[in-house]
Amino acid sequence: MKAVHFLVASVFLALASSLASASDPSPLQDFCVAINDTKNGVFVNGKFCKDPKLATPNDFFFSGLNIPRNTENQVGSTVTPVNVAQIPGLNTLGISLARIDYAPYGGLNPPNIHPRATGILVVQKGTLYVGFVTSNPENKLFTKVLNKGDVFVFPAGLIHFHFNIGKTKAVAITALSSQDPGTIKIANAVFGSNPAINPDVLSKAFQLDQNVVKSLQKKF
Repeated sequence: MKAVHFLVASVFLALASSLASASDPSPLQDFCVAINDTKNGVFVNGKFCKDPKLATPNDFFFSGLNIPRNTENQVGSTVTPVNVAQIPGLNTLGISLARIDYAPYGGLNPPNIHPRATGILVVQKGTLYVGFVTSNPENKLFTKVLNKGDVFVFPAGLIHFHFNIGKTKAVAITALSSQDPGTIKIANAVFGSNPAINPDVLSKAFQLDQNVVKSLQKKF
């Protein structure tokens, strides 16, 4: 009898383990064009799906990634995203793009994280110094100087940056393994949160004088 109970328990655990690891590795339909109409859509992975019969070519189209962007801002760079917000047809497809324009020497895409995506960047124009930092406890820095045609990969969830070290404007295209990768700019999140983080916290975390922390919070 004990042997029977043991066998039944083993089968149950095996089935439970199998069910727990089950997943859908890819979409179960050709596409799921995102819409905001909750009355006539089916909710899938953060977005509602348009009736496939009502989809049009424009649901899968974006124009203007060739247009240079204004980089006259605090960091000297501008990101032009092409994700599910710009192309509704990207919904559930797990991919997106962005164009990044950098001002001459000093244009910076500041340290940031994409919480939901790996990124792969190709330089179209100029020279960039890029890098990422591994997680604790190593915090190892990987860097490379990239020229036109060079490609570099940024693993998902790691802090990374791009810096224009050339004397002319630079342009890069990055592909991301998510329809909506998300971006957390480190300085903005830490010093520009709303409401502001208690300066005591940041002063101790960064080993800075409180006046310096408060000054940084005002800037962001």
